[in-house]
Amino acid sequence: MRYLHTMVRVKNLEMALDFYCDKLGLVETRRYEDETGRFTLVFLATLEDVRASNNPESFKFSPTIEITWNWDKQTYSEGKNFGHLAYQVNDIYAKCQQLLDKGVTINRPPRDGYMAFIRSPDGISIELLQRGDPLPRAEPWISMKNIGSW
Repeated sequence: MRYLHTMVRVKNLEMALDFYCDKLGLVETRRYEDETGRFTLVFLATLEDVRASNNPESFKFSPTIEITWNWDKQTYSEGKNFGHLAYQVNDIYAKCQQLLDKGVTINRPPRDGYMAFIRSPDGISIELLQRGDPLPRAEPWISMKNIGSW
């Protein structure tokens, strides 16, 4: 058995891709549009996962997020059985600062040098985890308060 993807529905494809690609740093590996069903699927992976796949054909087996955008207006509520997406980062402080600089709210700052939470424009909770040992505790992160929920 092999993990393939997690699907999340989005209300606005452009806003979702701006968040996941331009801000979070994921890359599009493939896209499927169905005019009959009136939906678009966009598969996103980390650059590290894409680089690990030497063959572009193997991208379809890389762990991804499947962004599902239904062309007709839909309203989605937050699922109670879905927790969060998680990504490992090389420097949690640098990643959080990069996200702040791009206008992303850090809902749970990395006060411990190890873990932070953000939310996508559609309310998907995303956990960021420091690769390896926690970084030494540092400002401004130690003093930052939680914002909203995650």
